Amino acid sequence: MSSLFITSALLPVPHGFATRAGGVSEGRFASLNLGFSVGDVRERVEENYRRLATAVGAPLGALHTVKQVHGDRMLQAQPGEDSQTLRPQQGDADALFTEKAGDWVGVSTADCVPVLLVDPEHQRVAAVHSGWRGTDADISAKAVETLAARGSRPERLLVAVGPAIQQCCYVVSPELAKHFATRFGSDVVVAKGDEFRLDLSRAVVLTLRRVGVKVGNMDVLQDCTSCDSSRFFSHRRDSGRTGRHINFVVHRF
Repeated sequence: MSSLFITSALLPVPHGFATRAGGVSEGRFASLNLGFSVGDVRERVEENYRRLATAVGAPLGALHTVKQVHGDRMLQAQPGEDSQTLRPQQGDADALFTEKAGDWVGVSTADCVPVLLVDPEHQRVAAVHSGWRGTDADISAKAVETLAARGSRPERLLVAVGPAIQQCCYVVSPELAKHFATRFGSDVVVAKGDEFRLDLSRAVVLTLRRVGVKVGNMDVLQDCTSCDSSRFFSHRRDSGRTGRHINFVVHRF
């Protein structure tokens, strides 16, 4: 495992959930900030991407990302000219997949749940960004269904659910807690006094199970982005003044 990112032993292709270590950004963005729209110096973010690509061992120009909108849309990574520079974001979506060897797809987070999917049988990889709105919209299920429509078998998919804000820190309104308990079951909400805490990662796992992903084919990392300020950016903990992680998977079988 590189200090720049965390990996799952389950996935058989290069992948990772970036930490905040190993970059050149400073202050509240220290140090591996991979978000261009948060107020960091652009040249530093670009250098952070170059460092990540070097650590991954994949061309920076082969990384595909999207403009995330907290929705339920998945796109296929589109071909383009080979380049050593970062590609523009492809479009409005919260999930992305590729079937092209050498390409990698990534989603940005700073508390939301990142999900990486690998189909070893048909050689497809995908990345999903699932905040509470995306989770409520079943973005992970729709990603699986999109892959299934192209021939992937849900029961053969390998899935890693990455670091996110965990229920220990994710206090939500009574209305949102009730909504999620109704949709996903009472065990996704923990009541502590007058507070309600949401287990968003569990809601994502339940969504994946509902569309046929096997429990034994999922690795759910328990790291809390809000608890661990030394390793992770957290939008909630830092009141929005923080960096962003990239969570990625490379098409290399």
